[in-house]
Amino acid sequence: MAFDLDGAKGGLRPSMNVTPLVDVVLVLLIIFMVVTPLMTKQMWMTVPAKPDKEDTTPPPPDALPPVVLTVDRAGVLRINREEVPRDQVVTRLQRMLNARPDKIVFFDAGDDVPYGAAMEVLDLARGGNLTVGVLPDKLAD
Repeated sequence: MAFDLDGAKGGLRPSMNVTPLVDVVLVLLIIFMVVTPLMTKQMWMTVPAKPDKEDTTPPPPDALPPVVLTVDRAGVLRINREEVPRDQVVTRLQRMLNARPDKIVFFDAGDDVPYGAAMEVLDLARGGNLTVGVLPDKLAD
């Protein structure tokens, strides 16, 4: 707190020094500006480009079919079109991938599946330390 001398009245008048207050507010502003971008949660996903029709080569005859985890609107989980209970999905996927040279599970959800249900299944698969790739297009049945 500082005092001003009021020459006209001959007394002291108190005046507040706002410099420390402004310094503290500016420091807090800078801290919040730096921390705010770090608080956002981001998930980066790289989707492969759709191949041209001319560039598509057939897979070799001894190639293994990909492992595809699908979920439909009713919440039924399937691994390569075989229905699997939810509590056995991770163990079955891990067993299937142990016998394969490529350790990738492809994930596909129907168009009418709610976003939350699809993310729960995706988190379930990723929780088993599996590499999950998202299919960009609808599977041909």
